[in-house]
Amino acid sequence: MHKLLASIKKEILLLFRDWGGLGILFIMPAILLIVITLIQQSTFQDNHQTVMSLVLVNNDQGEIGETVEENISNSDNLKLISQWKEQKIDENLAQQLVSDGKYQIALIIPEGLSDNLNEKINTNVEKILSEFSMEETDSSQTESIVSTSETSKIKLYFDPAVSETFKSAVKNDIDKLISKIESKKIYSVFEDQMGIETDENMMHDATIQFEEIIAQKGKNAVMPNTVQHNVPAWILFGIFFIIVPLGINIVKEKNLGTNIRIRTSPVSYATIASGKIITYLIICLIQFTVMLLIAKFLFPKLGLIAFNPGMKIFPMIIIVLFASLAAIGLGILIGTIMKTQEQSAPFGAIFTIILSAMGGIWVPVYLMPEIMQKIAVFSPMNWGITAFYDIILRNGSLLDVSKELFFLFLFFVITFVISLWINKRNNWI
Repeated sequence: MHKLLASIKKEILLLFRDWGGLGILFIMPAILLIVITLIQQSTFQDNHQTVMSLVLVNNDQGEIGETVEENISNSDNLKLISQWKEQKIDENLAQQLVSDGKYQIALIIPEGLSDNLNEKINTNVEKILSEFSMEETDSSQTESIVSTSETSKIKLYFDPAVSETFKSAVKNDIDKLISKIESKKIYSVFEDQMGIETDENMMHDATIQFEEIIAQKGKNAVMPNTVQHNVPAWILFGIFFIIVPLGINIVKEKNLGTNIRIRTSPVSYATIASGKIITYLIICLIQFTVMLLIAKFLFPKLGLIAFNPGMKIFPMIIIVLFASLAAIGLGILIGTIMKTQEQSAPFGAIFTIILSAMGGIWVPVYLMPEIMQKIAVFSPMNWGITAFYDIILRNGSLLDVSKELFFLFLFFVITFVISLWINKRNNWI
């Protein structure tokens, strides 16, 4: 026991000799947690508070143009732009403003859109009613009337820098708005032609509606948000970030001859390794505590949603312990393989970023290409983030994450055994 405590003391002294490295170990993951969450909060907006400026050029001056302009003006998420430097915006100027990146989207309503729509609807309604009443009509004349009704196109100019997802969302919203206007107009024409009045709510209330339900276990449903995704994600990143100082310290021991002095002392390698494991487990638990405190108390002051683990704190601690073991095993392996600190430090940092990218820390796995989704299942960070999601978002239990915990522990065992074998082989040479 005394030897184990001495080994732990040695590891702590090594860490405290490098205050800069120790500070980076805690500060960098915390900064990433805050910055990434703030960015995603303003980008995706859990509370839908994002206001997007939209350039509108209304050449129609009819019913449709007025309705579209009114809807955009009344929207909480859209800011209508119709003038630039006290000059009324036309299509050419709108295109230039978007292409220059001043605005991300411009909507051009063509001239005569309302007239063309009214003509088309009136013609089609008259045709339907005439066929329904079995009156004789000149089909060739009707067809010629329909064909002369020009199809007007609403133009959408997008900044080249915006994503396809954003484009699709905007086009979807505009399409739904125009479809609603068109449906309302069709109802009105039928009323006029048939001389009847319908309930006004029929034109506004959707017959088929959607109900959003979060598929979770148990009765205490949790509404997912960016905080609940980012807190566990960057806790994992911070945990695996310890492979950098751990690997450096092991390489430093080899280069300074500390490793040789330890081998000549009556201390087993298992005791030395146990000292490293226990020390860095404590570091990981402190990291976990710091990140939770930031998410619970600092986030609300930054306008973010506070993260409150509640009764899920115990299973989260278990996940942290298993993930820490996996990170420690990897750090020991890297330190055992690398020969210089110049090799160990950049390799450990870059490898951590690769594992986090593969595991779904930066981008959710379901958004990745199919080949990357298959590769992601081999990342220990993916096992950790999946376990966190099962506990936090899906109301799962430790039994539900037992497979991920097993994989994390198996990863630790494999990396540690390989490290033992390499260390033993090097000592024999």
